[in-house]
Amino acid sequence: MSIFLAKFKQYVLPLAILLGFLLHGVCASLGGLVPVLIFCILLLTFVAVDIHHLRPTLFDWGLIFYQVAVGLAVYFAITLLGGSKIIAEGVMMGMLTPVAASSTVVACMLGADRERVTTFALVGNSSMAVVLPVIFTLLGDHPELSLGNSYLLMLAKIGSVLALPFFIALMLQTWFPKANAALARRTSWSYYIWAVALLLTLGQTIHYILESGRGHWHEIIWLSALSLVVCAFQFWFGRKYGRRFGDVIGGAQMMGQKNSAMGIWMINTFLYSPLSAVFMAFYSVWQNLWNALQIAMKERGKLNVN
Repeated sequence: MSIFLAKFKQYVLPLAILLGFLLHGVCASLGGLVPVLIFCILLLTFVAVDIHHLRPTLFDWGLIFYQVAVGLAVYFAITLLGGSKIIAEGVMMGMLTPVAASSTVVACMLGADRERVTTFALVGNSSMAVVLPVIFTLLGDHPELSLGNSYLLMLAKIGSVLALPFFIALMLQTWFPKANAALARRTSWSYYIWAVALLLTLGQTIHYILESGRGHWHEIIWLSALSLVVCAFQFWFGRKYGRRFGDVIGGAQMMGQKNSAMGIWMINTFLYSPLSAVFMAFYSVWQNLWNALQIAMKERGKLNVN
């Protein structure tokens, strides 16, 4: 069975993408299962590393600084040059959106350092939960949302996903090491759980694009094209950044792989136009097509990790 799964692994992600396109309506109705699947993925990720050894480093703070500085710079550049606010918000959120909590699955599979990417998944999401409410309040698109309310919404959204599996893993490692070791031996399951989560998330994404795009196809084309450019740039720049720390794959995945569902929710909740969220919807498609290609190249021994 394990041999079959190993051979089938390179086809799991493309199959999830295809089914997400074909069954987008069904996937949209089952979206409530995604947080449960992400919880399982993160728990399997956390039990496989020594949580006591997870410490933020320059790698983490550099990525966070990039997200905030470049995201805001691009937003103000576009608006000051008279560009569409819809475009400006979409591009900004393509950079400010936290790393996908499940990105550790693909990153580790491609050869990234497990402790490094797990640390950034925690630090990156936690830092954005602190920084983003301030940014959204300063932009002033929803004055009825106070800074305090924005913090509560962000912490509830991010904390519920990250905090529970983290503290369960910490408890297992501290008091129940045998149970922790038993779960750690099953970390390979996380890839297949993630494939199901991806199927549902992509299905929701396609459904969102089709529903939101009616009557706005000019903006949709621009958002689609720019999301491809931003996605490609962030994976490319992430490789350059990761090379400085001896982890090309870790840098690329942590900078390029975004929690698109979170990005869509933040745009709809805090920003000017829900149409900007189409940028993150397309970003999700591009990043997962790239991940599928990387996994296929890895299985064939053709992935460049230098």
